Amino acid sequence: MPFFFFLFGIVIGSFLNVCIARIPEGESVVSPASHCPRCLRPIALYDNIPVLSWFVLRGKCRNCHLAISPMYPIVEFLTGALFVLTYYTYGMTPATFKFLIFACLLIILIVTDIVARILPDAVNWFGFGLALAFATRVPPGGVIDLSVHDRRIPPMVVGVLEAVLGAAFGSLVLLGAATLYKLVRKREGMGMGDVKMMAMVGAFLGVRGAFLTILMGTLLGSVVGIALVSTLYAFGWRRNLAERAHRRGLGGLATLRWTLAAQYQLPLGSFLGIAALVAVYALPWLDWSAFLR
Repeated sequence: MPFFFFLFGIVIGSFLNVCIARIPEGESVVSPASHCPRCLRPIALYDNIPVLSWFVLRGKCRNCHLAISPMYPIVEFLTGALFVLTYYTYGMTPATFKFLIFACLLIILIVTDIVARILPDAVNWFGFGLALAFATRVPPGGVIDLSVHDRRIPPMVVGVLEAVLGAAFGSLVLLGAATLYKLVRKREGMGMGDVKMMAMVGAFLGVRGAFLTILMGTLLGSVVGIALVSTLYAFGWRRNLAERAHRRGLGGLATLRWTLAAQYQLPLGSFLGIAALVAVYALPWLDWSAFLR
């Protein structure tokens, strides 16, 4: 079964690559068939085997020898690995199907945010609708036991309410942070795509999953951000610009260099997506009753 899940995962990963390449451009993910972007020659079936074909072709188009990004086999392999991890975490249950789809959506968002700095509405809103549908059968789990006049609300309704609460919590927390950042720094700190993404994540994972995602995502982003800014500063990124500004009396050289390095924008959505994946596989092992006490 793990081997079957891996094979199925890398095939799905090949389709995710199509989504990553086409959705930000507003193109159809169904037609035309996969082709080289330079010579426009359709990719033959024997050249479209997930992971393996990239190595056989040595990362180049068979016809025009255009370099093929290593992103393609990486996405395919990671999708297969996540499919196996989902099977080991949730077994053969409806939750497995739910989180396989969620993982696929997150992979698309993570990579598109890295490559194109965009979190497509087509993915976020589609995922949000799927999350509400899944909540009727596989509720995300809440922190409050809902009841009305000693008669429990039907599980289907409870699941949808938990999904809506999770979506509201995740999106409003991020929206509040973005608003506060703009008030303090007088410039945009994050896009609305991150807010919409957290609405989808909250609908899939509920309030506690959204909380864990934001906590881990912002922490991971902060650590990576500080490390990256320090690296850019150490290697003299945009040093010439800082020196020209220094000669014009705009500030100390070290301060200007650090200010320029700090302007580098990291894709927050990618860190939130990674954190959401961690939450998917960590939630079954967390003792939330102890946390709530």
